[in-house]
This record gives sequence, C-alpha cells and structure tokens, in this order.
Amino acid sequence: MKTLDIIRRAGRSLRNAKTRTILTSLAIAVGAFTIAISLAAGEGARQYANKLIGSNVNPQVLFVVKDQALFQAGVGQTGLTVYSEDNGTTPRGITIQQLTQADIDKFTARTDVQNVTPVYNPQLKYVTFEGSDKKFSGEVTSYDTTIINNATFGTLPKLGTQLGLDEVVLPTTFADTLVEQKVITQPQALIGKNVSMTISAATVQPTVDEITAAFTTGGQVAVVALTKPKTKVITLKIVALTKQSATALTGTNAFQISSEQARIIAEYTTKGTSAYQKYPGVTMLAKPGIDPAAVKADLKAQGYAPQTAKDLQSLIFTIVNTLQGIVLGFGVIALIASVFGIVNTQYISVLERTREIGLMKALGMRGRHVSRLFQFEAAWIGFLGGTIGAIIAVIVGTLLNPVITKALDLGDGTSLLIFQPIPIILMIAGLMLIAMLAGYFPALKASKLDPIEALRTE
Repeated sequence: MKTLDIIRRAGRSLRNAKTRTILTSLAIAVGAFTIAISLAAGEGARQYANKLIGSNVNPQVLFVVKDQALFQAGVGQTGLTVYSEDNGTTPRGITIQQLTQADIDKFTARTDVQNVTPVYNPQLKYVTFEGSDKKFSGEVTSYDTTIINNATFGTLPKLGTQLGLDEVVLPTTFADTLVEQKVITQPQALIGKNVSMTISAATVQPTVDEITAAFTTGGQVAVVALTKPKTKVITLKIVALTKQSATALTGTNAFQISSEQARIIAEYTTKGTSAYQKYPGVTMLAKPGIDPAAVKADLKAQGYAPQTAKDLQSLIFTIVNTLQGIVLGFGVIALIASVFGIVNTQYISVLERTREIGLMKALGMRGRHVSRLFQFEAAWIGFLGGTIGAIIAVIVGTLLNPVITKALDLGDGTSLLIFQPIPIILMIAGLMLIAMLAGYFPALKASKLDPIEALRTE
C-alpha cells in the first residue's frame, strides 16, 4: 500500500471521529499556542534590542574598568577584600578597584583608540535655579557622547559631540518637580535659564602648624575659617530637557554636564583625599577601521575588564533567551500532557476498530502498513493541533501588539510579538513528529493483532 494512500486513509479515519480528534488536537493546540507566543516574543525582544543598540550606541565604543565586579548583575557587597588605595565604592555599595590617572594616560597614549573619557563622580552640595532662591539636591553625571539621547525641549548635541563647558541638560522629571514647587510654570520655561551648582571642597584636617599660624594672624576667627569647608558656585545654562523614549537606552535621572566640567567638579570635591583622580571606569572609541574586539582582547591581556557594544547586545540577548526559555518550559509541559492524550486516544481507536483492523489484514494489508496508518493518524492530530495553536497565537498576537506597544511605550512601529513563518513551520513539524512517537505503541499493538482473533471481536 502506498504511503500517500495510507495518509489519505488516516485522514478519513479521523473525520469519522471528529469530536475526539478535535478535542485531542485542542490539547496539543494549547502547547503550540504557548510555544508560538514565546517564539514571537523572543524574536520581537531581540529585534527591539538590536534597534536599541544599533540606533543609540556607537559600535566603536568600549567601556573599560579595572574590576570585573562592576559588570556582574545583582552583585551586592563584595565581602572582605584586600585593601588598596585605588579601591572605591560604587553607588550600589560594591567595593571595586578603580582606575588611576596613570591608567588614563596609558589609554590616551594608545594609537588604536580615541576620545578617552574617564567616568567622573562629581558631587553637588545643592543647586538653585534662576529666578528662585529655593535649594534643591540632585545627582550629576557627565554627558555620554556615545549614546543617543532624546530631547523633549531644547537641542542636544549630535552623537559623538560633547556639551559645552557652560551647558547642562536636565531630565524632564526635574522640570516636573520645579513646576510642582512653583519655581517655573511650565517645563519648557527652563530652556535658556541658568542653574547654579554649589560644590564643597573636601574637608582636610589642618596641621598644628597651620592652626597656630592662623590663630597668630587672625585669632579664633581665622582658625574657624581654616576648618570650614570651602565652597564654589558654578553657573551653567540649561540647553535641553530629556526624556527616556522607547528607542533610548538610558534615562538618566541626573544633571548632565560636559565631561570637562565633571572633571573640574570631581577634582575640586576630592582634592586632598584618596579619591582624587580615581575613576570607576573609562569610555573610549576604537579608531575608524579598528575592530573594537581586537582592542578589547589587548586590554584584557593587560589586566583590564573591557566591554564593547556587542557585549551589551549579548547581555540583553542572554536575558531575553532566559525569559523565552521559561515560557517555552510551560509550553513543553502542556505538550507532555497532550502526548498522554494522544496515546489514550489511539489506544481507544485501536480497541474500537479491532474488527476493522482484522478485516484490513485479512484482505492483505501488512502489519507495517497498519502501524503506519495509526502513526499517520497521530501525525494528523499533531498537525491539526499545531496549526490551530499557531493560528490562534498569530491572531491574538496581532490584536495584542498595539496594546503591548502602548502599555510599554515601545514607540510607533515597534511590535513585541513578531511571528516568523520558518519557526512556526518547524514547530508544527516537530509537533507532528512528537505525535507520531506518542502513537507508536498503539500502532504497534494494532500491527500485531491476529486477523482471525480480531474478526471474532464483538
């Protein structure tokens, strides 16, 4: 008997038991739906991550630190570590070994990189805004020229261009706070206004000789002035307000100033302390024509911990793949349950059609053909279940995409669920194979039935 004839006969047999076939197929459809959705979500997340990296980050950028612990997600306190004057503490409370000015000079002297910019940690005492004497606290960071920012109001420099020494960029959340505090009436009113940043020099304990000399020349007032922290006011002009968008990697909730201004503030506030000219990391660009991976390998050989834009992409993909694997796990569990349903359905079918099997074998149908008949019936069930699940997943995903895009603020034209035909086809083919394996033992039982005994069955 030809294989095509057996496939057709299997389809006709299933049509004769429509209700049972549909119910068994729907059991498989549940698993197929879950798998199809997880595949679509994984593809959508990967494409979204590619869009983020490709449209925001200069592919030549490298971020270099001295301590790999800075890149370890979820790390808390590092415990007992060997003391070093180069050690510093990150905002997350992690003690790391910092880069020194000697390291920065070493990077600057390289011929394969450019735009070597240390990561500064400037500290503010308080800030005031033009037209108000209210004081506010806030963090400040240097403007990152390797990542595209999005301006809500005002104008930002192009990718690779630094802010001016007298310019500052604020997040829109700061403007909202100022509106609430009645410093301004609307966010855009900040553009062009000045912000005054008061910074405080590190308190250095004067020596006995310095105290004596101060007392001799100015008395107790001079001694008090000697021990009082020195402050300095830096006035900058607000050029833009930023807001994190769907296609932006960063949403910094801090004042952003030029790297040179950040250096000035950091050095003023740390001079005379062990934190002076110490940096948690440094950004740099591989020169045009230079492979960032080659620079990374060389820096790694020298004991540094560098990362490239591709490393950031790999990290995001790892997270996406992990989440996708969890969802796929639920789909697999549903499929395992449906496998037992196929086995049960096929066994019942064999019992109900014992006389039919006996008649087919009595008319010359071989045992292996009988076995193939029931396996192809199982394959049809797998095909129907997979197709139904995939179709429902595509319909539901298409309907949910606009809702998800709006809820997560992914931006126009961005979809989180992206269905691709090849993975869907491979999934259905896999389900057919699993169904055939599930129907193997019932098919084997049918192939071994004795035709005389089968015909005697009531």
